[in-house]
Amino acid sequence: MSACDTLPMTEVNLDRPEPWTEAEFLALDRHANRIELIDGGLWVSPGPNVPHQGISYLLHTALRPAARSANLKTFEAVNLRLQTNRILVPDLVVVDWSVRLGTVVEPADVTLVAEIVSPSTGRMDRFAKSDLYAAAKIDWYLLVEPEMPDYQGVTLRLLRRRNSRYVEEAVAKPGEELLAHEPFPITIRTTELVEF
Repeated sequence: MSACDTLPMTEVNLDRPEPWTEAEFLALDRHANRIELIDGGLWVSPGPNVPHQGISYLLHTALRPAARSANLKTFEAVNLRLQTNRILVPDLVVVDWSVRLGTVVEPADVTLVAEIVSPSTGRMDRFAKSDLYAAAKIDWYLLVEPEMPDYQGVTLRLLRRRNSRYVEEAVAKPGEELLAHEPFPITIRTTELVEF
C-alpha cells in the first residue's frame, strides 16, 4: 500500500493557480466527473453516460476470455500513470497477469489501452490521448467509436504503435467483426457492443 492509498478523499477547489501533485490528485473525490492529471493540470470531463458504460461493460466482457488465455487481465477505468504527474483514466486496460492493482498502473505493464469516444471526449480520445499513450510506449490502442447520438452501432479501430504514433492495424465497422492475432487473439463482433 502506498502513501497515496491512505489519503482521505477531500473536497477541493479544482480552480487554482499552482500545479497539482500526484498525491493531491489521487486524494480527490472523482465520482461525479472523470478527472485526469496532465502535467500538474486537471482534465475534467463529465461522468460517462449509460450507453458509454454499457459499451464499456460489453467490451470488457468480450476481451476478458481472450486476455485471460494470454495470461492477461482486463480492468475498467483505472488510474494509468504515463509518467510523473501524468495520470489518465482509460475506459479499459489489459495488463500483465502479475500486476497487483494498487492506486495506479504503469505503462510497462499495459498490453492494450481502450477508449470509448463520447461527445465530450472525442477529440481528446482521437488525438491528445493517442499521442500521450504512444509517448508512454503503450503498443496497442483500441478506439471504440459509437454512432452518435443513438448508439445503434460502433466502429472499432485497433491501432499499433509505430515509433511515436499509432497506425491502424485493423478496423471493424458497424455490423462487422474485429479480428486480430496481436497483441493477443481478438474477435469482437461490433453488434455485441450495442446489446445493452
